[in-house]
Amino acid sequence: MLRQYRMLAAYNRWANTRVYTAAAELTDAEFRSDRGAFFGSLHRTLNHLLVADRIWMKRFTGTGETPTTLDAVLFEELDALAAARKAEDERIIAWTATLDEATLAASFTYSPLTQSVEITQPLWAALSHLFNHQTHHRGQCHMTLTALGKPSLQLDLIYFLRSEGREWM
Repeated sequence: MLRQYRMLAAYNRWANTRVYTAAAELTDAEFRSDRGAFFGSLHRTLNHLLVADRIWMKRFTGTGETPTTLDAVLFEELDALAAARKAEDERIIAWTATLDEATLAASFTYSPLTQSVEITQPLWAALSHLFNHQTHHRGQCHMTLTALGKPSLQLDLIYFLRSEGREWM
């Protein structure tokens, strides 16, 4: 499982880079335009992805910033948001490099922002959620870009593996 999560961390960075490159081609009005995604605009969806990753990474590592709401806007401007995303992706990659099988299998306890309960599960399950959550909302980013008339992005894992991710094959 370690190799799988390290691959997903690298894929995550690759896919985020592609989405942010496409976002940089938008006008500010397009970037902020509500296109019906769960968080409305590309601006708010990209902020949500960073918010969620920061929340999970704080839970996993005990360090870092923790937003208090899932819809927080951490950065108004795309350049600042992109720089923070890049740093968070590198943080995820670095952290997954420190994991071992015993750590992945160990119990992990946290409290969701949306409920005042404690949840205990294996770390691997929560880490799987982190990567799945990214994929889910990047799909919404893709939908938003195509709704704005922009070209469709190739974000599938297999495209990463066939290009920059060959080391994982």
